[in-house]
Amino acid sequence: MQLTVLREQLNETIQAALPQAHPRAELQTFYDLIRDYPERRGKQLRGIFVLLSCLMHGGKVGDALKPAAALELFQNWVLVHDDIEDGSEERRGQPALHRQVGMPIALNVGDALHVYMWQCLFEVERNRDAILTEFTHMIHRTAEGQHLDLSWVENGRFDISEADYLEMVTLKTAFYTVVAPLRLGALCAGQTPDERFGQIGKDLGVAFQIRDDVLNVLEPEGTAYGKEFAGDLYEGKRTLILAHLFSEATSEERSLYTEILTKPRIDKTKSDIEQLLAAVKRYQSIDYAQGVAHNRARAGLALLDETTDALPEQATVRELTGLLESLSKRHV
Repeated sequence: MQLTVLREQLNETIQAALPQAHPRAELQTFYDLIRDYPERRGKQLRGIFVLLSCLMHGGKVGDALKPAAALELFQNWVLVHDDIEDGSEERRGQPALHRQVGMPIALNVGDALHVYMWQCLFEVERNRDAILTEFTHMIHRTAEGQHLDLSWVENGRFDISEADYLEMVTLKTAFYTVVAPLRLGALCAGQTPDERFGQIGKDLGVAFQIRDDVLNVLEPEGTAYGKEFAGDLYEGKRTLILAHLFSEATSEERSLYTEILTKPRIDKTKSDIEQLLAAVKRYQSIDYAQGVAHNRARAGLALLDETTDALPEQATVRELTGLLESLSKRHV
């Protein structure tokens, strides 16, 4: 019941932060596009993590709603840009925004969402300076991780080691998915975040991203996964699955896989993708990635239990722990 109420409050805060109506038709269309990705919603877990972290530290929901909404808006403008950068076809079961309206307009929509994110943060009353500092740190790390990801694609590099991949997803995913939400929630409650939240968030965020990479190559089209099946292979995304495959394959196979993966997306055939899928299964690269995710999730959850056992709201601790466990240990 608490999660349902929190989601309703979070959605209301997000919608209240975004423009709704304009008398000029073109700007009404612009406002509708600004609300497009937020209204597709997704799971909104990052914002929920902020709210639960605030509550488990003894804070009030009202103190965390603006930062939680800002984090959801952050994710949405990043996704608009990310879809453009990756040439993605779908987002949350619908065509990516740039596929609907073109790249220039979609890019401007992402920029507008970015501004509404900051507006949310500037309206925070309690502990605003610390929250702004935490949020800015998170954005820096996310941008660094995105640069690593994009630069490897741009430079045609597939000599990406497991350590390289883990560094990239720690920056790109873990900071804004778990590290920052846990820390922001504590700050919203007027508390100093436990330093162990950093390691907890990195472990669980990495586990989440690996699971997401696995789902991308296993989930059949038409399910609730929310992203295009095998989209990572079409886009040539560097994943732990591919890092393991390239570490195990023969030199001749690596040359073939590189040739396929470096083709422009439009030139990749269904046969190309099937060949790559068969290879990652043959070399058990999916199982390997699952094992790494399992170990990181187990370590993160154990440290989370240790870190939160003295917090005042243990019922909320259990709720947050359950969500994080579901996110980082989901089976596929």
